Amino acid sequence: MAATKTSRDYRSPLREEQAANTRQRILDAAAGCFAEAGFAGTSLRDIAVAAGVSVETVKLNGPKSALLIGAFEQAFSGNESHENIVDSEAGRATLGIADNDEFLSTMVRFIADANARTSALWAAFTAAAASDPLAKFEMDDLLSRKLQDCRTAIAELDRRDMITTDSARNRLADVLSFVISAEGHQQLVAQAGWSHARYTTWLEASVRQLVLSPTDS
Repeated sequence: MAATKTSRDYRSPLREEQAANTRQRILDAAAGCFAEAGFAGTSLRDIAVAAGVSVETVKLNGPKSALLIGAFEQAFSGNESHENIVDSEAGRATLGIADNDEFLSTMVRFIADANARTSALWAAFTAAAASDPLAKFEMDDLLSRKLQDCRTAIAELDRRDMITTDSARNRLADVLSFVISAEGHQQLVAQAGWSHARYTTWLEASVRQLVLSPTDS
């Protein structure tokens, strides 16, 4: 009996690792499919073919809306943790930057890079939320976390004395949330043809002008 238990203990982590690797491959494939064809235009078979696995394996990791949600979270932050940015490794590292200008630039680059990975997925996510209850629930949760992150960012910018206005901080968080939106990236980069560098430069300038030093208080 002891030998059997040891054998099972040995194999279990391997199976878990293989399952995690398979799920990551499926989510990567799903991200590509959803970004290219949208939610309605993507089938589980499409994802299976792109991932190099069976449809049954994709179904075990589904349903389709759950794959979209997982693909978005993985593309945005690198995992499916559903954690706030401030609680992530990248968020904690950014908060630890002492220089104010470097802090702001790092924060903006993180957002710009994340939007570049997910803005097309966001369009699929929005479409799915219009008809799928799970997608709608997850989108509401994600938007709530985004606003919390924006309020945390405003509080940190305020703590650093980088905000030069008497505007209500919650209002500034709303403005920040609008400026960094995936929809903005989609319009400027995907539709207007801006380069990633130009978008990132514009994003930082917009945060400085509209959030740090807005003319309308």
